[in-house]
Amino acid sequence: MSNRREFIGTSLTAIAGLTLLPAINSFANPGSQYKSGGIAKPKLRFAIASDIHYAQPGTPFEENTANLIKWLNDDHAKNHLDMVIINGDLVHNRPDLLPEIKTKYLDKLNVPYHTIPGNHDFADAAIWKKVFSYEDNYTVEHGDVAFVLANTADVKGGYVCPNNTFIKASLDKFADKKVVFVILHIPPIKWIKGEGFLDCPETLDLLHNYPNVKAAFHGHDHALDGVRYTGNRFPHFFDSHIGGDWGTAYKGYRIVEIDEDYKIYTYQVNASQNPVLNSNKL
Repeated sequence: MSNRREFIGTSLTAIAGLTLLPAINSFANPGSQYKSGGIAKPKLRFAIASDIHYAQPGTPFEENTANLIKWLNDDHAKNHLDMVIINGDLVHNRPDLLPEIKTKYLDKLNVPYHTIPGNHDFADAAIWKKVFSYEDNYTVEHGDVAFVLANTADVKGGYVCPNNTFIKASLDKFADKKVVFVILHIPPIKWIKGEGFLDCPETLDLLHNYPNVKAAFHGHDHALDGVRYTGNRFPHFFDSHIGGDWGTAYKGYRIVEIDEDYKIYTYQVNASQNPVLNSNKL
């Protein structure tokens, strides 16, 4: 297992310089348009993190969670974040602790935040609404940018394909938006046989068939911190992990920035060691 995940991490780093989509700009390292690792005045700037695994035995989960809040608040103080997305596995098999992680930690973020369940949250629409005041499938709008967030697990931790009826209705509603992102904790394709993902061809078709859907963002596999592709170079971005007992040697999150021309820049932050790991331009 460790060898396979090391191979995956190496492969992701190796392909980071490939063209993203035929009609979109190719990947590029931050150039003169960047200030301190980002666009000088982005139209929208947000962070996405996943896999906190609060309450996992044998891990410093309280320290990990507190670090996340500090890192994101520090980032916001330096460069301004419009919002934060926590993409699944907030807790580790303890849905009863979702109120605790919300009030004790997430509510200390100095920016608006949004969450979606992962397979270790053991949560459905009723649980999520009780804790966060919204269900496990919902949308967020920021002007001409929209987000579609959908659950990919059941209350027993089983992997499920997302609600494609909900996703299609949302993408139809956002057909006139300049940029749409889809947030799914578990990716909808098994890139490697036996890998802990799902094959959800209907979901992939939806992602591929709406031109304004620019990328999907995933958590789940703590060893992944780069990009993979489906279809005609459709990007799926990962963000490492915050907690848990396996994955990349560092803890981190991903930053996404959109400029006035709706060009999209994203880079992974090695928050526990500070440097930017990789940067991409869509």
